[in-house]
Amino acid sequence: MARNPNIHFLMGLLLLCCLAAMADAKYAKYKDSKLPLNVRINDLLSQMTLEEKVGQMVLIDRTVASAEVLKKYFIGSVLSGGGQGSVPPKKASAETWINMVNYFQNGSLSTRLGIPMLYGIDAVHGHNSVYKATIFPHNIGLGATREPELVKRIGAATALEVRATGIPYVFAPCIAVCRDPRWGRCYESYSGDPKVVQAMTEIIPGLQGDIPSNSHKGVPFVAGIKKVAACAKHFVGDGGTMEGINQNNTVINRHGLLSIHMPGYYNSIIKGVATVMVSYSSWNGKKMHANRDLVTGFLKDTLRFRGFVVSDWEGIDRITSPPHADYSYSIEAGLNAGIDMIMVPFKYKEFIDGLTSKVINNIIPISRIDDAVKRILRVKFVMGLFENPLADLSLVNQLGSQEHRELAREAVRKSLVLLKNGESADEPLLPLPKKASKILVAGTHADNLGYQCGGWTIELQGLSGNDLTEGTTILTAIIDTVDSQTKVVYKENPNAAYVKSNDFSYAIVVVGEHSYADTEGDNLNLTIPEPGPSTITNVCGSVKCVVVIISGRPVVIQPYLPLIDALVAAWLPGTEGHGVADVLFGDYGFTGKLPRTWFKTVDQLPMNVGDRHYDPLFPFGFGLTTKPRYKAK
Repeated sequence: MARNPNIHFLMGLLLLCCLAAMADAKYAKYKDSKLPLNVRINDLLSQMTLEEKVGQMVLIDRTVASAEVLKKYFIGSVLSGGGQGSVPPKKASAETWINMVNYFQNGSLSTRLGIPMLYGIDAVHGHNSVYKATIFPHNIGLGATREPELVKRIGAATALEVRATGIPYVFAPCIAVCRDPRWGRCYESYSGDPKVVQAMTEIIPGLQGDIPSNSHKGVPFVAGIKKVAACAKHFVGDGGTMEGINQNNTVINRHGLLSIHMPGYYNSIIKGVATVMVSYSSWNGKKMHANRDLVTGFLKDTLRFRGFVVSDWEGIDRITSPPHADYSYSIEAGLNAGIDMIMVPFKYKEFIDGLTSKVINNIIPISRIDDAVKRILRVKFVMGLFENPLADLSLVNQLGSQEHRELAREAVRKSLVLLKNGESADEPLLPLPKKASKILVAGTHADNLGYQCGGWTIELQGLSGNDLTEGTTILTAIIDTVDSQTKVVYKENPNAAYVKSNDFSYAIVVVGEHSYADTEGDNLNLTIPEPGPSTITNVCGSVKCVVVIISGRPVVIQPYLPLIDALVAAWLPGTEGHGVADVLFGDYGFTGKLPRTWFKTVDQLPMNVGDRHYDPLFPFGFGLTTKPRYKAK
């Protein structure tokens, strides 16, 4: 049979068409990192169904996540909720974390468009949920250093430790301006002064990388796989609630809100912060999660913030009282306010169904959905998440590295504030001599790593004891620092007779608050829990003593001040107790300055610089200094 030459031609043409179609299918503009950001965003958005768009706006907890759930519902983000038990096995290794995150990510990558999910975690003073991570001083201590460059280095170290576990996004920093120490989150605030908070936003380029000089204001920036996306929180006024009650009402005029609570956001946005989290609190009775004027009108339109706005944990539920009373209304109010990503974290099907219904019925315009999704995709593209969606083991040695522990130790040294040093400047007690016949170390907090770290450490409320993670207690640090001939006696709560009869050269008393976080930390009396006051009285009434206060804020100390020879505010120093001993014994001098006013009595609260009746025990910015006694090691 004769062959038709046209058949060969037609088959060849068909093959060419198939190959071209396959090549075209493989090439997608949004996957091309060489193309401009907006071209990639618009190309991907144009291909997304409503179901895929809504999925991108959902942030769920890892306890309800699986590869199948992410694939089926196109879930955009997953988190380990603070203290919700939302970690792989306790004391999990970096490798275990990476395998978990990659397992979820593979679910997202197997979807039609392969949009990678974003994994987030609270890393508020180091990678604080992870075993063996370096725990830095809480923000109040960093505020006492007055060193933005130090805080930037801490941001960079934290980013490496978070990336060591395969996670690219942190819910930090908290840039609240705590105006009342009765607030349970006061230690998460760098200062009661907005200028100090503004300066400390330097942690953002530490976490994310330095923004390029040609970058447009408000556009998020993350410099590759050794950096993480940051989150400025909680927008706005969270530190100004009445009586310091968490999630309560901040009563202040617009000028006050913008001049006290907003300045940290100006700096954060200029530095390219990727995301902003909305506060549970209200402003003059209006819930922030429903405040369109501030979230859309001010943050997005006036400040030109181009990253995404994320809700707090079940934040939209709390628009109503009681929470979740009218979830349909909460979805509408939160989305229309301008929130882009909703931290659900468990009932994601209810949220997806509710939001989808509102879009289909034109209650929430598709333009609002598109704005939200564009912002989320912008952050994912900027982070390089499409190019590097899966984590590897290359950074696991960064977790709790010696270099980071040395940095934390430096931060502890610089955070300590010396409030009293002897009865007069002529007879200072500090620095203490390393060589002495016998010294007493006393107090509930001297040998308690959990108390030393405070809340947001392994568990949300923190822990007591020394088994939570790796670190050095203040007692261990003292023993390591003093002369080998000096006998160190540790007794948690000795009575006065014992102290008098033992002929101690001097005593170090370490007492303070128990660990707490959030609302559980709200405290209207701010007294040191017993036996702290008894220990101060028994010891300091019988021998020369230095009292070290471990606390997330100023506490009642005035009644004991006459008994105390030297007084140190050590805040919540974290895992590196050596930093305290370094300064007590004079290897380094005291340099820290109070990040907030120290009151005489709680009846004076709230009390801040500029108030008409400003009568503090120690004013904002106070801090005695000492010179190093020894040549530092």
